[in-house]
Amino acid sequence: MIDIRKVETKNQLRYFIDFPHEMYIDDPCYVPELFIAQKDLLSKKHPFFQHSKADLFLAYKDGKLTGRVAAIRNNNYISYTGNKIGFFGFLDFIDNYSVSEALLMTVSNWLKDEELTGMMGPENYSTNDTCGTLIEGFDSPPMVMMTYNKAYYPDHLERFGLSKAMDLIAYRFIQSGFTERLQRVGKMLEARLQSKGITIRKFNTSKFSEEIERIKKIYNSAWEKNWGFVPMTDEEFVHTAKDLKQIVDPDFLLIAECEGEPIGYTLTLPDFNEVLIKVKKGRLLPLGLIKILLNKKNIKGIRIITLGIIEQYRKLGIDAFFYFKAYEEALKKGITIGEASWVLENNEIMNRAILNINGEPYKKYRLYSMNF
Repeated sequence: MIDIRKVETKNQLRYFIDFPHEMYIDDPCYVPELFIAQKDLLSKKHPFFQHSKADLFLAYKDGKLTGRVAAIRNNNYISYTGNKIGFFGFLDFIDNYSVSEALLMTVSNWLKDEELTGMMGPENYSTNDTCGTLIEGFDSPPMVMMTYNKAYYPDHLERFGLSKAMDLIAYRFIQSGFTERLQRVGKMLEARLQSKGITIRKFNTSKFSEEIERIKKIYNSAWEKNWGFVPMTDEEFVHTAKDLKQIVDPDFLLIAECEGEPIGYTLTLPDFNEVLIKVKKGRLLPLGLIKILLNKKNIKGIRIITLGIIEQYRKLGIDAFFYFKAYEEALKKGITIGEASWVLENNEIMNRAILNINGEPYKKYRLYSMNF
């Protein structure tokens, strides 16, 4: 018998956040989320809850905590796409189908009560947040802001009746892939873009608010036709920007402009998971903060987390040049490995651009869905 309990107290929220730490305790690839960040994300004060709703649930078997899940109604997604479906997210469970079935059935019933016609996930609110079930690439830890799960997850989801909605691909770059030929191509791309009046510059940290406003316009325009996309509200975008400000390296935040107008941007983050993997239960105190401060200079990986170009400026090579510049900057900083993630499997232009600069597909994530 599985006992499902709705999260309603501070202690239950702590159990919800901490459950994965116990389940993955002996998994060398598991990276704990920072407790303070998860608490903020799940707080009703988060900008998501200004327009939408979610409930959290815990699963107990024989009195022991064995799983967790969130049932999510994203009203902005529904109004933007016209699809009356809900999401499941923050999903973790032991390798016992009665547990995963009870969690997914709880979400299904919750969404039906909301008069929705299907469910999709895992999405921790939307595709603007962490999402996807890892289905390939279990031999290494995830990079910053990417998901991780046990290899048995897909079997449980499919047994429940969920099927593939979309795959998300993560590409790996290694230092040796930055060949002389690639460097020559990069210089040629730069010259071609300049001949069309397109320039690439670094983010101006002294004008943070104005720069964020420029990037927001690109973001909501560049992704507007992508599968599964929902625009961020102003509050969500600013909230996310302030969080990322703590770890962004301005040398890896680039803006493309044409005659002074922003037309594209890319953000690459240091792989802070290399440090967080050593922070027990995601707690900054008493020693977690010290570990972060001592180890952040030793980070050897980066993740190209977003890259967007306004539609009329695509197919000019801006995307490839963005990747080239990230590659080039990484070499200067002693970075040895990079990841471009994630990319929709049906995004032919982006996938081709990455393959052309020696990107290797090495992890795959899946979003699952079902109709009621």
